[in-house]
Amino acid sequence: MSKRWYQENKRDPWRRDAKAKGYRARSAYKLKQIHEKFGILRGGDAVLDIGCHPGGWTQVAVEEVGGSGLVIGVDLLATSPIEGAKLIVGDITEEGTIEEIVSHLDNRKLNAVISDISPRLTGRYDTDQAISLELSTMALDVASDLLSPGGCFVTKVFQGAGIEGLIDAAKIRFSAVGRYSPTASRTASSETYLICQKRLQRKKGEGTAMDHVQSHLASIGIVVDDEDEKGLDTKVGFRKIPKRE
Repeated sequence: MSKRWYQENKRDPWRRDAKAKGYRARSAYKLKQIHEKFGILRGGDAVLDIGCHPGGWTQVAVEEVGGSGLVIGVDLLATSPIEGAKLIVGDITEEGTIEEIVSHLDNRKLNAVISDISPRLTGRYDTDQAISLELSTMALDVASDLLSPGGCFVTKVFQGAGIEGLIDAAKIRFSAVGRYSPTASRTASSETYLICQKRLQRKKGEGTAMDHVQSHLASIGIVVDDEDEKGLDTKVGFRKIPKRE
């Protein structure tokens, strides 16, 4: 851990305020600011938080939906219990995890899917951005399957190649799609949030969001390599390789 990183985090007002208010991560304020601007969470809503660890977004969702709402958090890592939330350890790409989410819904449809999911950073921006893009695309596919018509989806993405393909895939599924950067995001961060509202009764095209993004990558001269890059400790991620002439 560098001395500079330590000093910046020590001075971080969002981190200090999160700790003082009992939130598990400073990112809780990102969701608060998104909600204040777009009103994505309502009392009584059923909400799925994808990539919930350590639980900051889940805490905010529980506050906003109240006692009549339902909040389900899922992550590959175990998250310490949060009162008012159901927490699952699982991989959203696996059918068993989706089945467990559906069992907790008990015949309800989700009103919101939120995701502050991030890759395990490698320090290589192109690789990290590509993995983040795939994670966000997977979250969009889950949201498309489980959200009720009129529901909303929020996910973090890093600026870079392929993001326009993700936005286009979202526009097929939601009537209102845009980007937003909360003031709680770090100034130097390339992250932004995709805000998708009013899920359509029927999407305007065929195929999954993953199909759409892969097609977009190919159209801008990037092919997706299915083989894992050597030395990368990650489960998923578009491996982006420029086409050779």
